[in-house]
Amino acid sequence: MGQINRVLVLSLSLTLCFYTCFAQLSPNHYASTCPNLQSIVKGVVQKKFQQTFVTVPATLRLFFHDCFVQGCDASVMVASSGNNKAEKDHPDNLSLAGDGFDTVIKAKAAVDAVPQCRNKVSCADILALATRDVVVLAGGPSYTVELGRFDGLVSRASDVNGRLPEPNFNLNQLNSLFASQGLTQTDMIALSGAHTLGFSHCNRFSNRIYSTPVDPTLNRNYATQLQQMCPKNVNPQIAINMDPTTPRTFDNIYYKNLQQGKGLFTSDQILFTDQRSKATVNSFASNSNTFNANFAAAMIKLGRVGVKTARNGKIRTDCSVL
Repeated sequence: MGQINRVLVLSLSLTLCFYTCFAQLSPNHYASTCPNLQSIVKGVVQKKFQQTFVTVPATLRLFFHDCFVQGCDASVMVASSGNNKAEKDHPDNLSLAGDGFDTVIKAKAAVDAVPQCRNKVSCADILALATRDVVVLAGGPSYTVELGRFDGLVSRASDVNGRLPEPNFNLNQLNSLFASQGLTQTDMIALSGAHTLGFSHCNRFSNRIYSTPVDPTLNRNYATQLQQMCPKNVNPQIAINMDPTTPRTFDNIYYKNLQQGKGLFTSDQILFTDQRSKATVNSFASNSNTFNANFAAAMIKLGRVGVKTARNGKIRTDCSVL
C-alpha cells in the first residue's frame, strides 16, 4: 500500500509541476522588472555575431545541450569546482564552442548593468533569448520566447550520460530520446535542421567514410570529399561544416542534402533512409515555410523542458557558479 501511495504522490507532484512550471512561463514575464530585456540581449548578440559567425551555431548548440540534461536551467554553463565535475566537462560537452558561453555571459553582464534588471533575470532565460536571436541573425525564423525559468541548483557531468543524441543513433533511438523530453518525431526532425549550421570534428563520422565498404547511404562524391578533408591521421581539431552547401545560412538545404545522401552523421541520413521519417524530410525540403514553422514550434516546446521554479531554482548572479 505504501508503494502505491508513493507512486500516487509522485504522479501528482509531476502533474502539478507540469501545470505550475508551464504557468510561470510567459513572453511578458519581465515586463515590469526588466522591460528592455529583449533589446539588451539582442544588442549583445548582434555585436558578438559581428565579431564571429561561430556565435550562431555555438549558442544554438549550447541551448540544446542545456535543455536535454536536467531541463533548460543553464546548468551547462556552470564551471566545475574542486568537489564537483560539472556538465560542461563531460566528454559530450567538451566540443561546445566557447563563443556560446561568452555570448550568454556578456548578455548577462549587460542586463545586470541596468539597475532595474540587476539579479532579476536568469541565465536560463538569457540563453533562451540569445538562441532565438542567433537563429534570426542567420536567416531563420523568429519565434516567441517564453520566459520565467529559474537557474538550476546542480550541474553534474554524470547527469549527461545517455541524455544527448549520438551521431550513430538510428530512428528508434532518436525518437526515444526526444520522446523522453516530450518531443515528437516531427519535432525531432525539425530540430535536427539546426545542423544546417555549425561544424563537426572528423572523429564523429570517420566510421562512415573508412568502413569497408564506405557507408552505402553516403553520397559517393561527398564521401570522397570527406576523406580528403579528414585523412585517417587528421588533427582531431579539424572541423567540417555540417551543411556543405550553405553552412552560414539557416535554411532548409539540410533536408535537400539528406535527399542527396549528404547527411554528415548516420543520425542525419537515417531521417531520409528510414521510411517512417522520409516523408517529413521531403516536406521540409520542398517548403522552407513548413520547416521554419515546425522548427519554431519545436524550439518553443524544447524551451519548456524541465523548467525550474523558485522552489527548485534560483537567479544566478554568475552563470558559471551555482
